Amino acid sequence: MKKESISSGGVAGTVADPKIIFKKALEQLASSIILVHNHPSGNTKPSAADISLTKKMKEAGQFLDLPVLDHIIFTDTDYYSFADEGLL
Repeated sequence: MKKESISSGGVAGTVADPKIIFKKALEQLASSIILVHNHPSGNTKPSAADISLTKKMKEAGQFLDLPVLDHIIFTDTDYYSFADEGLL
């Protein structure tokens, strides 16, 4: 298991490029990935961009035989799991 930082941004957001994410995973010969990011606002509700990225990553992962097991959004007090919510 390895943790990789892909992107960091400001208060309003950041860019998570699927190509970079999968490149890092493939370089490590990963068998699956879990996406994790924070919402500094404290709101765990996924944004439209979060939902879109998760869908793209799931589809690409299926093609590459590198499944996305979960996408977790966390705050200081709570978290949201796409897998727990049946969205993966």
